[in-house]
Amino acid sequence: MSPQHKRGKRVRAKSTPRRQRPATIWDGLYGHVNVRRVQPYEARKEYVCPGCHRTIPVGMGHVVCVPSEAPDLRRHWHKGCWERR
Repeated sequence: MSPQHKRGKRVRAKSTPRRQRPATIWDGLYGHVNVRRVQPYEARKEYVCPGCHRTIPVGMGHVVCVPSEAPDLRRHWHKGCWERR
């Protein structure tokens, strides 16, 4: 029997499903900013990233940033642009 077959069955650690994980909180100009990741299958509209001014096409994962004190200033960012800001 090959070494691959001798291993026991892998047991996954129980974790909170991705949708139930809390969003990241970041302190910004307008107080706390709620940062949520959007998975590619959830991205159904095209947006313009404020970091690079390029479009975020339908089907591309990105982040949504919503200031708690100004929710109307919600912005959709490329993940890399948000991390480099």
